[in-house]
Amino acid sequence: MAHLSIIGTGNMGQAIAAVAGKGGHTVQLLGQSDTGTAISGDIVVLAVPYPAVADVIAQRGESLAGKVVVDITNPLNFETFDALVVPADSSAAAQIAAALPQSRVLKAFNTTFAGTLAAGTVGPIPTTVLIAGDDADAKSELAGVITSGGLKAVDAGALSRARELEALGFLQLTLAVGEKVSWTGGLGVVA
Repeated sequence: MAHLSIIGTGNMGQAIAAVAGKGGHTVQLLGQSDTGTAISGDIVVLAVPYPAVADVIAQRGESLAGKVVVDITNPLNFETFDALVVPADSSAAAQIAAALPQSRVLKAFNTTFAGTLAAGTVGPIPTTVLIAGDDADAKSELAGVITSGGLKAVDAGALSRARELEALGFLQLTLAVGEKVSWTGGLGVVA
């Protein structure tokens, strides 16, 4: 069984913790201000808004060495909701990987809403978590946590695919903000 540390106790952090718990994995939930508490998980989920990631890395970067670090962010302009704030040839996940060279960074959960993680479905189909990363073992470990919690996991390819996942997450968020899809709905994957 895996042990996860989730930094961020909002809806997404809680939903990911519940999925892991359903699969029999242990979870440590840490708020952004819990910097005095050591990270105990082998998989660390950054369930914070993109603007908070730099602070988390500054405060906890050394303790993330050797761990699987999962970036769930969608790096969008939160003031206008009209663009991603990372260069077109990069991604938030790529920036995190560059800042944490001793960690195995994955992109996942950014194309799902907390409601679909909790429900286990997007409309009539099972919730699918897309995972991008360069470390096959790390992706397999995270996929095992996801599938043991009752969801589907799809390997979306190398970490360079994080850019497309972030664009997809951005689209889904703008559709929800514009009330075109619900926060308990969204985009699903039929395989």
